Amino acid sequence: MTQQILHITNGNALTEYLRELDFKDDILTWQEMLCEGPTIAKIDSKEFFEIRAKFLKEFYDIVVDNKELEKELSKLNDANKYDEIHLWFEYDLFCHINLLGVINLLHQKEIKKPLYLVCSGRVEGEKNLKGLSELTQAQLLDHYQKRIRLTDDDKQLAITLWRTYCGKDHNILKPYITKQSNFAYMSSCLKAHLKRFPHQKSGLSVLEDNILRLVRDNDIKSKHHLLGYSLNYQGYYGFGDSQHRRLIEKLSIFFEETENSLKLNRKGHEALLRQHNFAAEVNNNMTYGGVNRLEFQFSVDQNKLVKTILHVN
Repeated sequence: MTQQILHITNGNALTEYLRELDFKDDILTWQEMLCEGPTIAKIDSKEFFEIRAKFLKEFYDIVVDNKELEKELSKLNDANKYDEIHLWFEYDLFCHINLLGVINLLHQKEIKKPLYLVCSGRVEGEKNLKGLSELTQAQLLDHYQKRIRLTDDDKQLAITLWRTYCGKDHNILKPYITKQSNFAYMSSCLKAHLKRFPHQKSGLSVLEDNILRLVRDNDIKSKHHLLGYSLNYQGYYGFGDSQHRRLIEKLSIFFEETENSLKLNRKGHEALLRQHNFAAEVNNNMTYGGVNRLEFQFSVDQNKLVKTILHVN
């Protein structure tokens, strides 16, 4: 008897790719960006989806199609018919926070089917880390053949990390950076997450700092030109166009822009030299799970998040 499998993918591009490769099983396409915006631990709730819809509209002018969302998630209502669930997520922070959310949703719905992870990243013979949709057909099928069954410990780790992410103290994530698991890239993603908070001296995150360095070190013609660079040189973040556009706009105070040139102004150079803390001026007031990033700063000396000290005149 043929096994019944539910595939949960990280987006439409991969779902379409699997269909091209003649995957005939049911596919649930996960279309969220849980790495940004407020979250609560209980995903299987009306409150969770209301919180997310409000955030996506406010920050990115994205209107959630509730009918489409319900149609996708309804595939979990009859999970007993599946023998296995295969999770297709990539090496980056964007995918890993979504992966934690999906595993927790399955846990909350008491779906206890074997879980297998198909995760791309380092590929033999390739210089750069690769997303699943960037793999050749042969590479993607090879990844699928080498999928990893998640253990009970892996699932418990995902549950713990999700609850912590939705909580108020993200320093609790630190000990898990060195924890062994079948999530090969989790350590890199947790490190990347903590460095999304403002640096204690410059007030910029690692990603914001990197964008300024790209402007300093390259012949950037425009913000659109910078967008391409920032997408290609973002390391373990995996953010999309809309997220990078928002960051670039927030960083506009550091740019001198002409018709065919984008350069750093004096503030931009001061930020890279860490002569001033620009967190309040940039005002990147994004929430990560249960924490607003402006409430904390990353201390390199202490290698942890510390409460932001507000200077009141």
